Amino acid sequence: MEISSKENTQLFSNTIPLVDRSSFKSESSASKEKESCCGGIKVFLGALSFVYFAKALSGSYLKSTITQVERRFDIPSSLVGVIDGSFEIGNLLIIILVSYFGAKLHRPRIIGAGCLIMSAGTFLIAMPQFFMGRYEYERFPSTINSTVSISPCLQDKSQTLLSALEKPQAKINADSITITHKDVQWVGAWWLGYLIAGVISILAGIPFWFLPKHLPKPEGRKDSSTSSEQSEFITEDNKDHQKSYQQQVKIAEMEDFLPSLKNLFGNPVYILYLCASIMQFNSLIGMVTYKPKYIEQQYGQTSSKTNFVIGLINIPAVAFGIFSGGLIMKKFRINVLGAAKLSLGSSFFGYLLLLSLFAMGCENSDVAGLTVSYYGAKQMTDNEQALYSECNSGCACSKNDWDPICGENGVTYISACLAGCQASNGSGEHTVFFNCSCVGTLESPSQSSSAVVGPCQKGNECPKMFLYFLVISVITSYTLSVGGTPGYILLLRCIKPHLKSFALGIYTLAIRVLAGIPAPVYFGMAIDTSCLKWGSKRCGGRGACKLYDSSALRYVYLGLTLVLGTVSIFFSVAVLWVLRKRSSPQDETLSANGERGTRGTKSRKANFVNSDHLIQTTYWPEKETRL
Repeated sequence: MEISSKENTQLFSNTIPLVDRSSFKSESSASKEKESCCGGIKVFLGALSFVYFAKALSGSYLKSTITQVERRFDIPSSLVGVIDGSFEIGNLLIIILVSYFGAKLHRPRIIGAGCLIMSAGTFLIAMPQFFMGRYEYERFPSTINSTVSISPCLQDKSQTLLSALEKPQAKINADSITITHKDVQWVGAWWLGYLIAGVISILAGIPFWFLPKHLPKPEGRKDSSTSSEQSEFITEDNKDHQKSYQQQVKIAEMEDFLPSLKNLFGNPVYILYLCASIMQFNSLIGMVTYKPKYIEQQYGQTSSKTNFVIGLINIPAVAFGIFSGGLIMKKFRINVLGAAKLSLGSSFFGYLLLLSLFAMGCENSDVAGLTVSYYGAKQMTDNEQALYSECNSGCACSKNDWDPICGENGVTYISACLAGCQASNGSGEHTVFFNCSCVGTLESPSQSSSAVVGPCQKGNECPKMFLYFLVISVITSYTLSVGGTPGYILLLRCIKPHLKSFALGIYTLAIRVLAGIPAPVYFGMAIDTSCLKWGSKRCGGRGACKLYDSSALRYVYLGLTLVLGTVSIFFSVAVLWVLRKRSSPQDETLSANGERGTRGTKSRKANFVNSDHLIQTTYWPEKETRL
């Protein structure tokens, strides 16, 4: 008995390690598979996030270089708007092909190829800088280290011919830049950012070339009803049957397209919210696109400072606003009706704050012949004949030149010639003009005076107004962004579950076609109407605007933004009215106390599926995961 018991004990002890090893192997293989799956997902999400960063960098940098591109290539704002809108046009041209081939081909590699195309596009934007030669700004010869003393006020035709011959020699003698970044004609290295963005896009696409076509699924998600042996030994007949079945499914989906489209556009909440979003995005895209230009022209700020301030304070405010909107929705468990109210309130107060910016503008600079007469009287004209006066009648001046100088009387003159200056001293930015017949005080207009290179600064109140503008702009950006997440949740909850993907596709397409493309164009055309002095291209024709009417620019830029925003608010009010009409008082009571939210959840889900226009109005804990 003892021997048998010992043998049993040894046998039992010998069998235990076998069981433990097998179970350990299965557990270890499962854990390794789980880790590889999670690792693959993390790598994919990290790489995809970097791709989004590269795309956002390219798009945002395009908007920040608008004024630089205008000056470099002498083009109006409307044409720059076309360039900006072409960013969305490129997306629309490729989105159909990606949608079709994306499900059939290697998706990660398609993303990698897209990164290469995006990098090629950013490189292509910078190419004109290298093919069109160096940027040449207008400057009087004596300010570019000329070796010959030339009077700005050309007295006769012979001197005009002499100066024309001496200008190329003056350019040869200059290997130094005679303007600073504060000058109105300054153009920085706008192309450098595109090269950096292109390199980043290439780097962002590298990981996708090494990812598998499909991420590994964990063991628990695999179909346990079919063994691996059965899946390996599928006959050709079954494969043919499966292909025919898939074709039938595709035909059924195509036949279901028009009913789904009819069902979607028959949803009044979806249509009204789509219209509200289109109008709001028109307002926001136009405002963001020309915001750097508005700050430069309205407050006299440099391009570098303008873009730095926008990136430093406005973009974080938008991000924090989106996060706050989502936090509010999650914290208070706001239903669809509450989401509509929050989105409407965000838009209303945001545009109400924007209305106050009308009072935070700067007055027009005193420019002789454009905003004031040569004798100090206030005027507003774009008539080029007003540039000539008795004080410069003896000078052979061109009305197309743009080389502004600041007289000691605080008035800006378009050129030293139109100011009637007879002599100059110094070179570059330190040039001083003397005996300027048009630069005289109001008490003694016949007295000649001096002037320096560059336009006069804005009034003393302008820096203070700029500070107020920044404060209101940050608050407005935050307020408008709070309604972003509630609006998106409203969009998802107002449609049937099986139409969500289709509805989001239609929504994205409509925003890009009806807002992303046209908004920069007509905003630019409207801004061009406030121009007082147009430049001229070297090859002939009208170039970029040199001087804007500050008041007209403020009314056009802010007014168009507010008009579009107001129309959007009316559509949002209509959305709220339809939701109130279709929601029951019981749903509002349930959402208010939150205690009976789980009661009747199944019935509400069933009613939602069976009805075309019934809205999901009550919160339940797993709703966010189902969306």
